Amino acid sequence: MTAQTTEQDSLVLRQDVLGSRRLSNYFWATICWIGGIGFLLAGLSSYFKTNLLIVSDPTSLVFFPQGVALLFYGIAGSAVALYQTGTILLDLGGGYNEFNKKTGEVTIFRWGFPGKNRRIELKALLDDIQSVKAEIREGLNPKRALYLRVKKQRDIPLTRVGEPMSLSELENQGAELARFLQVPLEGL
Repeated sequence: MTAQTTEQDSLVLRQDVLGSRRLSNYFWATICWIGGIGFLLAGLSSYFKTNLLIVSDPTSLVFFPQGVALLFYGIAGSAVALYQTGTILLDLGGGYNEFNKKTGEVTIFRWGFPGKNRRIELKALLDDIQSVKAEIREGLNPKRALYLRVKKQRDIPLTRVGEPMSLSELENQGAELARFLQVPLEGL
């Protein structure tokens, strides 16, 4: 999440939120494509008794049960890779947080799955904001996130899902936002 404020317009704070177009997702999608296609070609090679791979010769494998297992892993790996590629192309979870003092509104926007709820947009009034809340949980599954506390609503998450951000980054973003909105920062 990066904050962007222009010198001419200090009344609007816009924070871009990184969705599924992270480097790690590109890496794992590539690995799944390579593995899925490799297993698929190995299974087909054992069935057709023709080498379809460059790195090895699986034609000597017995199709049942070895070739069938390879085909299954190839189809499963390719399906996972297809799903990951789809989430990257759709940029699921990507969007922005915009705090506009001119209009007195907060807009939280994210991209979701295709359908009638593809555009997820939450709006609130700046006057209804009670505080910025930082949630920090360490351990095996650490969680470091910023939330916007709004009157008569549940807490609205502001940070991306997935990789937890560093404590210093969380503190800086929380303090900058609380200072901009002139509300307290909770949880630190």
